[in-house]
Amino acid sequence: MAKFLSQEWLDETRKLAEGQPERPGATVRMQYVVTGGPDGDVKYYWVLENGKLLESSLGEMSDPQVTLTQSYDDAVKIQKGELDANAAFMQGRVKVTGDMAKLMSLLPLTNAPEYKVLQTQIGEVTEY
Repeated sequence: MAKFLSQEWLDETRKLAEGQPERPGATVRMQYVVTGGPDGDVKYYWVLENGKLLESSLGEMSDPQVTLTQSYDDAVKIQKGELDANAAFMQGRVKVTGDMAKLMSLLPLTNAPEYKVLQTQIGEVTEY
């Protein structure tokens, strides 16, 4: 089991995501900020290209297109499937800076059947 938001967890999620289908145009440099966690705030980033997760690392990227900020509790609920990412965004529980149009074009992917399966697989290897 990999601890949620650790580099080991990010590496595991990237391996699990290798089976995701290609999604032309689903390309983004995304920074995440998770606040109020048991070990303090955590920053990590993803680089997606056509729906494929190429990079997933702790830290800050120099030029994100989108930055998402959320509480640790909400991040756990989203990961566990207890809080829909789209609903969290609409309720203001996920704060967004950057290219809003880019984010809006990617949100529907979180409802794809393949994504739901991936979310379950990630949950099975995650220690919260």
